[in-house]
Amino acid sequence: MSLVLKLNGVEHTVDAEPGTPLLWVLRDELQMTGTKFGCGVASCGACTVHVDGFPMRSCITAAEDVAGAEITTIEAIGATKEGAAIQQAWEELDVVQCGYCQSGQIMSAVGLLTENPKPSVGDIHDYMDGNACRCATYQRIRAGIQRASEIMEG
Repeated sequence: MSLVLKLNGVEHTVDAEPGTPLLWVLRDELQMTGTKFGCGVASCGACTVHVDGFPMRSCITAAEDVAGAEITTIEAIGATKEGAAIQQAWEELDVVQCGYCQSGQIMSAVGLLTENPKPSVGDIHDYMDGNACRCATYQRIRAGIQRASEIMEG
């Protein structure tokens, strides 16, 4: 089936079988490889993208279900105030270890700061709970989100 996906502000026409996960359309058809495959069952968060501004797991989201929606991937998240703050904080605090999960971590962190620009440690823990990091950099991720919140304050 032919679908029109609005990705990072640009419309793309793609051919995909019904039920094809958005993740594979992004990676295989559109070459947007920043979004990662982790588990395939929405448990790890590595595949997180934003759909109409909200974090969503692309590994279980059928591409046809988001046709017409605004999809934002890690490649464009820095264009938002929250995304730019997260990226700056991640660099300042050297949050990343291996980096595999980080696109999903960043996409979720931006979702949190969009909803709650001044999250408590508990808020961060609760919101980020579905994002796994095999390197266990959770403390640095929480610190990065707190720092991004400070950056956004000015």
